[in-house]
Amino acid sequence: MSNLLKFTTVDPISGMNSKNPGKAQNLLNGEWLDTSKYFDNIPDPVSGEYFIDIPDTDDLSGFIQNLDICPKSGLHNPIKNVERYVMLGNVCAKAAALLSNKEVEDFFVHLIQRVMPKSSNQCLGEVTVTRKFLENFSGDGVRFLARSFSNPGDHLGQESSGYRWPFGSVVIVAPFNFPLEIPALQFLGALFMGNRPLIKSATTVGIVFEQFLRLLIHCGLPATDADMVHCRGSKMGKLISDASDKIRMVQFTGSCAVAERIAADTNGKVRVEDAGFNWKLIGPDYDPSWSDYVAWQCDEDAYNASGQKCSAQSILFMHKNWEQDLLPKLKQLAERRKLENLSIGPVLTWNNDQLFNHINSLLEIPGATCLFGGTELESHNIPKIYGSIKPTAVSIPVNQLLGKDFELITSEVFGPVQVIVVYEDQDLPTIMEALEKIPQNLTAAVVSNDVHFQQKVLGYTVNGTTYAGMRARTTGAPQNHWFGPSGDPRSAGIGTPEAITVTWSGHREIIKDIGPLDPNWEIPDSF
Repeated sequence: MSNLLKFTTVDPISGMNSKNPGKAQNLLNGEWLDTSKYFDNIPDPVSGEYFIDIPDTDDLSGFIQNLDICPKSGLHNPIKNVERYVMLGNVCAKAAALLSNKEVEDFFVHLIQRVMPKSSNQCLGEVTVTRKFLENFSGDGVRFLARSFSNPGDHLGQESSGYRWPFGSVVIVAPFNFPLEIPALQFLGALFMGNRPLIKSATTVGIVFEQFLRLLIHCGLPATDADMVHCRGSKMGKLISDASDKIRMVQFTGSCAVAERIAADTNGKVRVEDAGFNWKLIGPDYDPSWSDYVAWQCDEDAYNASGQKCSAQSILFMHKNWEQDLLPKLKQLAERRKLENLSIGPVLTWNNDQLFNHINSLLEIPGATCLFGGTELESHNIPKIYGSIKPTAVSIPVNQLLGKDFELITSEVFGPVQVIVVYEDQDLPTIMEALEKIPQNLTAAVVSNDVHFQQKVLGYTVNGTTYAGMRARTTGAPQNHWFGPSGDPRSAGIGTPEAITVTWSGHREIIKDIGPLDPNWEIPDSF
């Protein structure tokens, strides 16, 4: 296996393996290229040691030039190069089979964990979701994405047909927290619909998608179908700004502030899966037989991957009926998380100063208390540029929710910190007003088996991926459902056929009008 699959176990460019990532390369014009300059400040997130060579690419002119390769009609569309739909379906089948191989699966699990430390189950989840996605679109799955429709015309020989049409040259900017799943699914969706993507993953984790791209090329994807660049975020931002006339669409997953900049630079040619301040609302129908499960799911949603999920539970609204039973269980579950098994680990985008400043600001709100956590992890070598904090929960009184500190309370922390608000029946209008005011609308959960309570909350909220019922969560791999925000016309989806067609193609209408000509037709006398 190792001799055949050069992307796994040992990589030809540097003897790379999943526990010693080595050196990354850019892909341009179908060739893997070194650069003259590499980042010197990317330490191992757990040990702090230098461990990976990532290109600090300065000259992006070749990538900008390649944006002209693909016409607006795409590399393929329903009327051009249709054999590519079949080719991509075959690539998916081969890649899915390889990801089913234990050696390949383990390679990606270890590589993900090396650059984005989280538990083995969390890393395996990324590989599993990506494999199932490939299985879903194997064979004829890709061509079925381009299914069209037709309507009868006004007269004989006229027919109106609607098609899904590619954009052409597109750009994907992927985040650090899911280094395989998010870039893989968005990249493949772009290709499926006929686009030619230029992709940049987050600098610290880009090696993961690079290895996956090598896998796809090994499975038959033409190496010239896409470009991949490793560079600073500021450099990529300048590329997008400078080449906005060449870029047909940017798909961005990450912070709201960056998304807004890209929207301005591209005159709105953007599809966004932005950050999420995600809420969970536990209804009044307390059931002790569900208590252990609800507590476990709350802990999973808030603290898996050290809270570094765009779908992480940011605020928990807990009905008073659950308080006495649930709060002690949440504390117990949080305190069993350990750095040794990476059930809690480094926070890659917030350092301790930022984390503790935010927590202390919350604690200055009248009546606020720290329920658990709020201190640094013990006995670790995590570099100071990263956060190292125990799972933390801060309780905020419901009567402070809509006051002057609302923006502070609802500020997303990309780390293991959540806000908990205990409410009673008469407070539900306050909770609903708060949900309306929260600007990010990615995921949410309504934990209740009371159908009327569900209807009330679901009917007045807009989160794009919302779970309802006693098993409701905020985090979940999008292998069987749409995942993405709502309430914004720029919202990007991921995971399903609908997500791919909406995000990666536009509607084109072709009206065929071939006659015959009406024998009684003549030029009208007047307009």
